[in-house]
Amino acid sequence: MAGAARARKNAPPREEVLSTAMEMIAERGLEKLTMAALGREVGMSSGHLLYYFHSKDELLLQTLEWSESRLGDERRRLLARPATARERLDAFVDLYIPDGHRDPHWTLWLEVWNRSQNAAEDARERQSAIEGVWHRDLVALLAEGMSRGEFRTVDADRFAARLRALLDGFAIHVAIGLRGTDREMILGHVQDFLGEGLLP
Repeated sequence: MAGAARARKNAPPREEVLSTAMEMIAERGLEKLTMAALGREVGMSSGHLLYYFHSKDELLLQTLEWSESRLGDERRRLLARPATARERLDAFVDLYIPDGHRDPHWTLWLEVWNRSQNAAEDARERQSAIEGVWHRDLVALLAEGMSRGEFRTVDADRFAARLRALLDGFAIHVAIGLRGTDREMILGHVQDFLGEGLLP
């Protein structure tokens, strides 16, 4: 018991563990992220990591939540800047779409989505909460653009749901490196969709 207590006291902060997990995904791919490998990076045994996270599924979900928190800070900064609604919508889309093949954040999302088929209800609710924040911010931005006359009048909630589905589908293509798709091509398709559906 004393040894376990010392290990907990000397354990690195949770954020360091999650940051290291994200770095490992970026550098080596998700398949190389094991509890043992992560433990070696942060100076903990895989057993102690399991003590804190209980399972690899929980580690992945907490890493995603940590990464999303950082993205959320960036999203709020972009949406709060003095710019037109259209310029901020373009920034929202740019932030949403992966940087390229094996983008670590999207690689993590794909794995969490895949594991969610057998996940507990609490885990699915936490994933929904992450997606819900993106949706609410997008709805608010669309409503603002309509109120200013920048966008035509649409059902903001419905349009946001369709846009996010489009972004998710294209994002998966970019993240997995589907042949014939790249980030610039995807952004072009999204711009066409926005122009056809939103511009007066």
